[in-house]
Amino acid sequence: MEVKLRKLLFVGTFLYTLLILYFMFFAFSRLDHWNNDYGYTFILVPEGVPLRFPKLTFSWVYNFGNIAAFIPFGVVIPLLYRSSFGKFISFFVLTILVLETMQALTHLGSFDVDDVISNTLGAAIGFIAYKVGCSSKISYKKLIVSALSIGVLLVGVIVISETINYVVAKRESPIQALHDVKEMNGTMPMTENLPSFTVADKKIEPKMNVYYSEGDKRKSYTYILGNKKDVTFYSYFGIPDKGDSKGELTILVDGNQRVHYQYNEQYNNEAEPLNIPFYDKVNEITIIVSGNAKLWDVGFSEMKHWWE
Repeated sequence: MEVKLRKLLFVGTFLYTLLILYFMFFAFSRLDHWNNDYGYTFILVPEGVPLRFPKLTFSWVYNFGNIAAFIPFGVVIPLLYRSSFGKFISFFVLTILVLETMQALTHLGSFDVDDVISNTLGAAIGFIAYKVGCSSKISYKKLIVSALSIGVLLVGVIVISETINYVVAKRESPIQALHDVKEMNGTMPMTENLPSFTVADKKIEPKMNVYYSEGDKRKSYTYILGNKKDVTFYSYFGIPDKGDSKGELTILVDGNQRVHYQYNEQYNNEAEPLNIPFYDKVNEITIIVSGNAKLWDVGFSEMKHWWE
């Protein structure tokens, strides 16, 4: 390589490195949010795949930038200092680990293993492009092939990421009627010959179940889910037009009150959907209904892997 070209590459790499360091430590108003009251942040378990199919979101652009921004290092560093892939990638990973640690220790960011993986993928893609077009005598044809190889490898990362996400990601299961799970007591909702009624002049025809009270006496329904995690509770509730306009609904999760509604004469809304996600483990759900309040089509779904 000519001395002049080598100097230009060295200066360009130095300036580009300063730009990357700026984004890692000072961009996105990091200094404005600097705060050492929350301790050091080290994220050591990957939270997602490196790059999904393109989407017009900041998250996707950020993930793409985490890979693409480090591709040039995989090209120019081997050009300036001939090395094998093993030596180059080892040096690169060590450098990124140090920089990520500095981000956490200076409270100007966090140590994020996802960033380490994405940055390393970018450098590896760049090294392969270097081998394709720049490892021997450089020509325009080889540079074009090198650029195409970067595009192909990025597409390959997306396809592999989508495949991994499909395998490991959880999906919401179909909604299951709550009364189908094991009950702790003998109280059962109405599940057959379900009556229709009107709420705010709108006809309601329940499909799965109806939870109700008996006159002035409140009724309690308790179910054991068995420490299920990532559960979403679904239901509809309202005060039927006929009868007393007073009613009360309470939902307890493992003994803790999560929902409480009390209706009176002023309540005249339409039937309202109830959608409550529970991210912690749920063992016991208790539904307490009193007055003329009704809860219907009560069910739940779970987040499961495809093999579950």
